[in-house]
Amino acid sequence: MNGRLNREPLKILLVEDSPSDIDLTKEALDEGKVIHELFVVEDGVAAMQFLNREGVYADVPRPDLVLLDLNLPQKDGREVLAEIKTTPKLKRLPVIVLTTSAAEEDVCSTYEHHANCYITKPVDVEEFIRVVRSLGEFWLSFVRLPPTCQ
Repeated sequence: MNGRLNREPLKILLVEDSPSDIDLTKEALDEGKVIHELFVVEDGVAAMQFLNREGVYADVPRPDLVLLDLNLPQKDGREVLAEIKTTPKLKRLPVIVLTTSAAEEDVCSTYEHHANCYITKPVDVEEFIRVVRSLGEFWLSFVRLPPTCQ
């Protein structure tokens, strides 16, 4: 079963400020053989500019999926998630929270703001790679993503 019938690359926006986590995520997606196009922004303000195609991001494609860290500079991931899910042209966009926080209040808050998934980043490098690779494979192979809705 394949959720991406046209086999176009899965366009993923990674919102992450940790260079090592960015590198690990890239490695995991590459190792998982997920056909993807990865875009990276390092803070919440840039994430919203990307998603709204503002400024230097005017010509970027709309991502199919967002991997969102919570602890970000300028505008944290909680604010980004809330803004995505209350913006009509963005609210259908699947958002996976991928963060170091295991706090119950963060888990509850993100689901209240309609996150599609909450994953606490594994500390072990190999486990982190396995989790990200699995995410890519799941979203590429089994999930039918919403069409670009305006």
